[in-house]
Amino acid sequence: MPTRLPAFLTLLAVLLPVQARAEVTLPSVIGDHMVLQRDAEVRIWGWAEPGEAVTVAFAGQEAQARADADGHWSVMLDAMPASADGRDLVIQGANRIEVIDVLVGEVWVASGQSNMEWNVHNSNNPQEEIAAANHPGLRMWTARRTVAGEPQRDVPGQWQVCSPATVGGFSAVGYYFARELYQRLDIPVGILHSSWGGTPSEAWTSREKLEATDEAGPILERFDAGNGPAANHPHAPAGLFNGMIAPILPYTIRGAIWYQGESNAGRAEQYASIFPAMIHDWREHWDQGEFPFLFVQLANFMAYDDQPTDTDWSHLRDAQLHTLHTVPNTGMATIIDIGEANDIHPRNKQDVGLRLALWALADTYEEDVVKSGPVFVPGAVVSVGNALVVQMETFGSELRVREGEALTGFTIAGEDGRFVEAQATIGYGDIEEPVIMVQSPDVPDPRHVRYAWKNNPEDANLVNEEGLPASPFRTDDLPGPTDGRR
Repeated sequence: MPTRLPAFLTLLAVLLPVQARAEVTLPSVIGDHMVLQRDAEVRIWGWAEPGEAVTVAFAGQEAQARADADGHWSVMLDAMPASADGRDLVIQGANRIEVIDVLVGEVWVASGQSNMEWNVHNSNNPQEEIAAANHPGLRMWTARRTVAGEPQRDVPGQWQVCSPATVGGFSAVGYYFARELYQRLDIPVGILHSSWGGTPSEAWTSREKLEATDEAGPILERFDAGNGPAANHPHAPAGLFNGMIAPILPYTIRGAIWYQGESNAGRAEQYASIFPAMIHDWREHWDQGEFPFLFVQLANFMAYDDQPTDTDWSHLRDAQLHTLHTVPNTGMATIIDIGEANDIHPRNKQDVGLRLALWALADTYEEDVVKSGPVFVPGAVVSVGNALVVQMETFGSELRVREGEALTGFTIAGEDGRFVEAQATIGYGDIEEPVIMVQSPDVPDPRHVRYAWKNNPEDANLVNEEGLPASPFRTDDLPGPTDGRR
């Protein structure tokens, strides 16, 4: 006589075929307290049993999709205005998922190395900043550090609502950038934070883009020769793109902010090619056009040198300035005045976030603000007698000296390329644009000018009316200490 199964085992046997079907699942970035991009179609995506019908409902909209052969599905929701009302996003397939408290506003990606990863708790005035951080419309999603050899479909992460209980762990630069937008625009702001300390830009760039970039060839050769265990290292080319950027590429965003470069300083000449390649790479993969990409120029750091020097960090800053001038819709926050000689991580992250936000407010949101301190106009240098005159872009402001009456931080050189300290004065050219006249009695036939060209140029004091510092620059293309390093 056959053995009779207990009732619960009989029920389990009946349910197993149903439970074996893949339930509808979502990436971590689509979760409770998320912020969706306003005024743009937004993608909601996930996975289910191949062929399964999935319905997405939000804010009076409903969209359907069917999972493909790989189980992937996605829908596009129509553009929506900003809304600070928390509403539920409902996904219905074989199972039902409710994503609660979803806002609509501005969404930015925040990425880079440790100075982007650096949190509010470890930045200036943490007690006061944390106590005042009651901003329920400001949210941050933070990705878990993840290296991968191939592009991943998901990465662990979580959305958090900004409050005194949560903000201490937020990326400080990401938070202060978002706070400025949140307060100025009076709409919700979401930050997708994906960063890892000590990492080079090539780790954040796709393998195919690196392979298409000549300057990146030696990086790939060096890595491929490692034969394996380097593959799980955060410096691995494309490793962080695969693990921490690829999973969020479907998310509709407004733009990106970036704080990185320290780990590439020893290869500054190469950075002038591979950093722009990374920006193009992100734009190509996100497929949202030339979205704003705002980055931080390296701060002053290390001991002050009272003699003209030629350093890796100066050339890395120059590569960043080159990127500003050559890659469309970029912005650069200059922070040559707020670094710390003995710490590569300046604690003043408030001004970093603010200066990034000024670029966004001016260019992306068309607010009436001065977005930057003075920036040298490439090629705009002429010889006048025994002096060189350089033109500066002031973005609607005026040139000023930060402290004292003498303008300092300039050096000048003749044909021999030997730079000496120079006298500099502010004036106006024939086209009524501000210029700097630079000269030295030791250089009767000057050819080149440099400004703030040191690791820590404490003597650099050129600012605008708002007190924003001028970017370090050079008018020459003389070989530098990192030339040829790949």
